[in-house]
Amino acid sequence: MGTPAPQRKLTAILSADAAGFSRLMGEDEAETVRTLSTCRNLVAGIIAGHRGRVVDMPGDNVLAEFASAVDAVQAAVAMQTQLTQCNASLAEGRRMSFRIGVNLGDVIEEDGRIYGDGVNIAARIQALAEPGGICVSGKIADEVRRKLAVAFDDLGERELKNIDAPVRVFRVGAFGPAQAAAERAPQATKPSVFVHPFANMSSEADQEFFADGLTEDIITELSRFHGLLVISRNTSFKYKGKPLDVRQVAKDLDVHYVVEGSVRKAGNRVRITVQLIDAETDRHIWADRYDRDLADIFAIQDEVTGAIAAILPGRVEAARRDRAERKPTDNMAAYECVLAAKVLHHRSLRESNAEATRLIERALELDPKYAHAHAWKACILAQQVVYGWCADRDRNWHEVRREVEQALALDDQDSDVHRILAALHIAQNQFDKAAHHQDRALSLNPNDDLIVVQQGELLTWLGDAAEGIEWIRKAMRLNPFHPARFWSHLARAYFVARRYGEAIEAVQHIATLDHFHHASLAACFAMLGDDARARSHATETLRRKPDFSVQRDYLPTLHYERASDLAHHRDSLLKAGLPA
Repeated sequence: MGTPAPQRKLTAILSADAAGFSRLMGEDEAETVRTLSTCRNLVAGIIAGHRGRVVDMPGDNVLAEFASAVDAVQAAVAMQTQLTQCNASLAEGRRMSFRIGVNLGDVIEEDGRIYGDGVNIAARIQALAEPGGICVSGKIADEVRRKLAVAFDDLGERELKNIDAPVRVFRVGAFGPAQAAAERAPQATKPSVFVHPFANMSSEADQEFFADGLTEDIITELSRFHGLLVISRNTSFKYKGKPLDVRQVAKDLDVHYVVEGSVRKAGNRVRITVQLIDAETDRHIWADRYDRDLADIFAIQDEVTGAIAAILPGRVEAARRDRAERKPTDNMAAYECVLAAKVLHHRSLRESNAEATRLIERALELDPKYAHAHAWKACILAQQVVYGWCADRDRNWHEVRREVEQALALDDQDSDVHRILAALHIAQNQFDKAAHHQDRALSLNPNDDLIVVQQGELLTWLGDAAEGIEWIRKAMRLNPFHPARFWSHLARAYFVARRYGEAIEAVQHIATLDHFHHASLAACFAMLGDDARARSHATETLRRKPDFSVQRDYLPTLHYERASDLAHHRDSLLKAGLPA
């Protein structure tokens, strides 16, 4: 008789693990084992109660399967809710929070175990979840979104390790006690607003960037009002081109008001329609239409933002005066060149950067006193340095400094100018100047996630990593779809705070690791006394960059003000076995 073929089936897979488990074990093994045992008994009971089956529980991991996607998500929510309640009785430093991932996939079952990409994807998705949070695949979200009263935040398509195709990932929104939900969601104690990307109703497809630019400018102007919490540009544009479900957006992003509109451009005329909606009731509060010559585009912008600010509670009169004092260009062609250059810059491709350079130069030819164009020229030139797309790095840095200084002289109300200047001074270890411009950027636009995360970076460089962590976390709340590099900033802050386990967890959120990430992981494991893993990541660092040197390659990327922080980082890398 031949060996029977393995059984295949479609199943919902739940993968979970305890965040910070290595740290907990390092501090108190006996207490950690007791807590883990309690959690495992609780989890096993919840899985069984939702018609699931525990496949395996190795160490601090849990693998379970369900015949129903709905049962799997309900079990995940119940697990996090009850685990949060259990944690409430423990000291904060001894709490055991789990990350959960759920996927729907085809698996092979043999001797009660399950194998295959379906299981691997669930594990990779679980690693993307926050401690105490849940992430699910697009397949799971599609199955349950109309059947369960839970919100999903779209995290986009993610490249997962050893998985051939990108997987769309969603974060499960608020659930459980109000306090637990509040820990995962942006705090919106102030009136909050989401600007849906304006629709381009023109026949000219190449004018798409005009509608995008108007959306960006409205977000920027609203962000000047300190009495408002404005959802960031990066998050807003995740909803571009999608039908607007006002109540769902309100639930996903925890906002009170939604702005939506459209742009129709014909010849030298533009028509903009805009409306303000109470997100809770889906009721229109205000709507208007603007028919203008293109030369009046900035007046249109001020009218739209001024009207919204007048209706929203908590309007700040001082911010209205700041807006009136801005000095935008009167040249429409230059304005459009900058908008197109921004789009190209965000692609982070060499050829796109070259075209963005051409467009930004054209904008400055048309209007040499256009402050925002000077600021964005600095960004585009700096991108060339970062990616190695320039022949003379020193010359580029000199030109970057010249452009931001010119922008500052023309318009010191532009938060981007101060953000870029702060970054330049950090790179040159000029911390007093960096702090001055960073403070100015924050005062001009406190809801820009790039400015907020940079505040966390600066505090980390200055040695106040504990506060730096809070600022970086705040940036992540402002922009739930933040770039992967935010995790790198958070990992460094945890490392400086000597919270090595959490630093490792932060790096593990990054889908594609380079030799710097592996060097960082090697340093963390070395400081935790895990010599085997430290050597493993050191080996991977050298495999990716055989001539890697701590002194030549890694230390120049660090900008610590305190010599002790630099020594701590250097010594940890050397302890991991990386070459000096």
